[in-house]
Amino acid sequence: MENMRHGEYETMIIKKTVEQIEGIREAGKIVAEAIFRMAQEAVPGNPTQKLENIAKQIFEKYGAQSAFLGYRPSRRTPAYPAYVCISLNDVIVHGIPGPMEIRPGDLVSVDVGVRYNGFVGDAAATYIVQGASPKAETLAKETYNALHKGIDAARPGGKISDISAAIQKYIEVRGYSVVRDLVGHGVGIQLHEEPQVPNFVDSSMTSGDIPLEPGMTIAIEPMVCEKDYKTTVDNDGWSVRTADGGLSAHFEHTIAINENGIEILTLMEDGSEPYVP
Repeated sequence: MENMRHGEYETMIIKKTVEQIEGIREAGKIVAEAIFRMAQEAVPGNPTQKLENIAKQIFEKYGAQSAFLGYRPSRRTPAYPAYVCISLNDVIVHGIPGPMEIRPGDLVSVDVGVRYNGFVGDAAATYIVQGASPKAETLAKETYNALHKGIDAARPGGKISDISAAIQKYIEVRGYSVVRDLVGHGVGIQLHEEPQVPNFVDSSMTSGDIPLEPGMTIAIEPMVCEKDYKTTVDNDGWSVRTADGGLSAHFEHTIAINENGIEILTLMEDGSEPYVP
């Protein structure tokens, strides 16, 4: 679940021990399993509620809790009413599962956050449903590629802005745009920790100059729009969609910065990714 963008702020980054990072990895495995299993049911005719039910069953199997259910970022926002976020087509993030059926050609973005033994894992993926147009398929694949460009740019001694610049450059040269109103974030002990991790470079955000140091755990999550990056929010108070009705895609991993580089903490038990478009 993405953090709302805001301007300058004091950073209080929670650096994790080796043992804490292992705990986040265990939570991340549950996240990955849910994304993997939901992908198998992202087919025409299935309601988005069916995907949420699958995730709920996996959480219960491990004794984990949804990090999203009941989440309320402010008094003005209603508590989030579901276990996971499921967003279709022009809904970028925070779509609420329900009776709406998946249709041929849809893009189905899922965002999963789990709290397990005191640690949080957070990841997202956009499924390409059978019958998708070439432009929809390409958008999802390029968003996945942008995530890995951001991950590749993360290294000890670098800066948050290295990640932001890598994602923005990759996306914009391909004619897409990256969302400005929502950003990645620190994660691991809490769902949303500092620093913010934008997918674009903005001098008004002090987080861009924050160095990447061993022990930091962050969620990198490009949210990419087919057309313009401006957004609107539905009357449910949560579903964020493109203002122009263009398609969108979303991929995310939780990563850890260590002495020698980075590691992805939201992978399957065998080390594979839960979904590759």
